[in-house]
Amino acid sequence: MSTSHWKRIVVKVGSALIAPYQQGCSSHYLLGIAQFIANCRAQGCQVVLVSSGSVAAGKHRFSDVAEPSVSLKKAMAAAGQADMMATWDKLFDFPSAQLLVTHGDLRDRERYVSIKETIFTLLDHGLLPIINENDAVTTDKLRVGDNDNLSAMVAAASDADALIICSDVKGLYTKNPNLHDDAKLIKQVSDISEDIYAMAGGATSSVGTGGMRTKIQAAEKAISHGIETMIVDGFDADTFNQLLKGQNPGTLFTPYDEPMQEHLHWMTHTSQVQGELIVENDFDADLEEQDTQLTSDDVVAVKGNFSVGDTVLVRKGDGTKLAKAKSNYSSCLLHFISDQEDREFANNAQQKTGPLISDKNIAILEQI
Repeated sequence: MSTSHWKRIVVKVGSALIAPYQQGCSSHYLLGIAQFIANCRAQGCQVVLVSSGSVAAGKHRFSDVAEPSVSLKKAMAAAGQADMMATWDKLFDFPSAQLLVTHGDLRDRERYVSIKETIFTLLDHGLLPIINENDAVTTDKLRVGDNDNLSAMVAAASDADALIICSDVKGLYTKNPNLHDDAKLIKQVSDISEDIYAMAGGATSSVGTGGMRTKIQAAEKAISHGIETMIVDGFDADTFNQLLKGQNPGTLFTPYDEPMQEHLHWMTHTSQVQGELIVENDFDADLEEQDTQLTSDDVVAVKGNFSVGDTVLVRKGDGTKLAKAKSNYSSCLLHFISDQEDREFANNAQQKTGPLISDKNIAILEQI
């Protein structure tokens, strides 16, 4: 790794760094991060900041509740978001811009492209984009749920060279370092396997929503797009000195040699499945071939409620996942066609409407 070769990076900062004492925002740990961002910009590297912390920042303004309701958390986010942005603004001598998104925005291709354009326009005009999930309005159906995975989606949308995830530990350990004295830091990961996931524990912060597992998920999303990813200790000021020197202070996840194409990456890692098309267990057609079109005869079951343009999962009856694809049919129409006893009628209907999915809007999944 070398910071001198970075043209654009995404830095992810979690709630524990924003509000470490659960009494609103604190600049205690943010100053070193802000200086790092300023130094990167001074070296000609564009920076996008993904900052959690709106709920944690606003919590102290409400009565102490052990388990706040969903509506109360939304209110905390609404109150804390302003404080969080104000805290960051105090630490920078250049302008920043707030961008609040939901998974509903990211999984819709048109809105996703709009987010990309906004990020690039802000960067081109010298502003620092500060991105967070819009916790004040999002619902379970529309939320990413953690800003680790959000940061990977943002890194892909930003065409970033590197993603730096600031954690409360130095990186990925062989075991939970808070519980095991013999835990060893893994300096580099070239392949994210089930063994790597097995090393991840739960969240170690009382105010965050992610743990090491979500950070590994984020790393997997990022490296498949050709983005080198690091998990580092955001509480240690020396972390950022080492990064500026081109050193690895935590765990480095090396990117794929052959990154996924942008639209395939979006379909695989960002677009959310709204339904399923289930085929026979012996289905063996190549869904990427232009002359191989999935027909209603191939589909033995349709699950979920989805509209034209939504993403669906194509899988076998035994659970084997074949592909994620944009559906050219609604679930209602597919049910109607499949219910027709007259197969000639069903085939004529499909010939008029076209294939169920298009070879230009499909991402083949690894069959595990």
